[in-house]
Amino acid sequence: MSFNTISVIGLGYIGLPTAAMFASRKKKVIGVDVNQHAVDTINRGEIHIVEPDLDMIVHAAVSEGYLKATLTPEPADAFLIAVPTPFKNNDSTIPEPDLSYIQKASEAIAPVLKKGDLVILESTSPVGATEQMAEWLAQARPDLTFPQSGGDNADINIAHCPERVLPGHVVRELVENDRVIGGMTSKCSARAVELYKTFVQGECVITNARTAEMAKLTENSCRDVQIAFANELSIICDKLNIDVWELISLANRHPRINILQPGPGVGGHCIAVDPWFIVSKTPEEAQIIHTARKVNDAKPQWVINKVKLAIADFLQANPTKTAKDVTIACYGLAFKPDIDDLRESPALGIAKQIAELHCGKVIAIEPNIKLLEINVNFSLVNLEDADDADIKIILVSHKEFKQSRFSGNVLDLVNYNA
Repeated sequence: MSFNTISVIGLGYIGLPTAAMFASRKKKVIGVDVNQHAVDTINRGEIHIVEPDLDMIVHAAVSEGYLKATLTPEPADAFLIAVPTPFKNNDSTIPEPDLSYIQKASEAIAPVLKKGDLVILESTSPVGATEQMAEWLAQARPDLTFPQSGGDNADINIAHCPERVLPGHVVRELVENDRVIGGMTSKCSARAVELYKTFVQGECVITNARTAEMAKLTENSCRDVQIAFANELSIICDKLNIDVWELISLANRHPRINILQPGPGVGGHCIAVDPWFIVSKTPEEAQIIHTARKVNDAKPQWVINKVKLAIADFLQANPTKTAKDVTIACYGLAFKPDIDDLRESPALGIAKQIAELHCGKVIAIEPNIKLLEINVNFSLVNLEDADDADIKIILVSHKEFKQSRFSGNVLDLVNYNA
């Protein structure tokens, strides 16, 4: 059974590039999002996120009539759900995953499902989320059969296929990377492979849904543990008056050592979030993963303390000034270099906290964002407008910063000019 029409639910950093890749292969694609601005922008052939080369692909797909965006799902042959999976807003010491977006997406597509359709959950999810999605769909459409009851003979096929791409390289990696395909049955897996082979050149590796969910969580938890080691090392080196960048460079000369670079924390909707999905399911067993999360979550506060010391040192060196006279510039707000993604960004959190604590002027420089759509108590300025800042905090190594040489009181958290 071929896939003539594909629907992508959620047109964010993963959903929109995925929709664009299908459309670039001359498939009719219906993108669905609750954000009217995103829908209108895409239907003009433009994009609302920063991702290299994506603008040209979307423009061509919309112009040629292969891609359109809507607020409400329409009938299709395959549905890919790529919505957020944040945390619940509670006081738990171990954050609990919030599957409400997946539930709402499931309930939204349920009325337009028909026999033979394929539903794929792409959202990074805790183990068991795909099965839960199948239950929500079954409850909404009792007239159809689903894999949990109908097996390979079910009316609807369901699979989990996590994205495995790097922001800033999404277009290339969507095509080249291997994909993990976790069907709820063997037929579900086979149909998912058929769909992704529309554009995926990498290998589609088949497993079950639970293992596919855990694979993505494992990949990002591994990275989180590695980053925690680097971040902890940077704190230790600061206390022992050792240049951590030089130390890591020397240690990495060992043929079997590859220490990552420390930073102000860990951000993004993957590495900063996914390990908690494992911890929340198995809190007694996930000791190293839990510790890594605590180390990385604590790093921004360590940065804030360094900023407080920098202010004190500046005032001691300039006794005629008060704290109100001190201008602090925060360089970078995104969670990683050369993108506009603010999700779980430690840099953004640090800038907001500095602005709350400091009685003087606080400014921020983020080359990838023209206008902040969130409430902050600092000003967004151009790079040249921050030259006279008294304290400069480098939080993200954007390419624009690498081309600069900062003078004065500089607190470099990322080794920006490496």
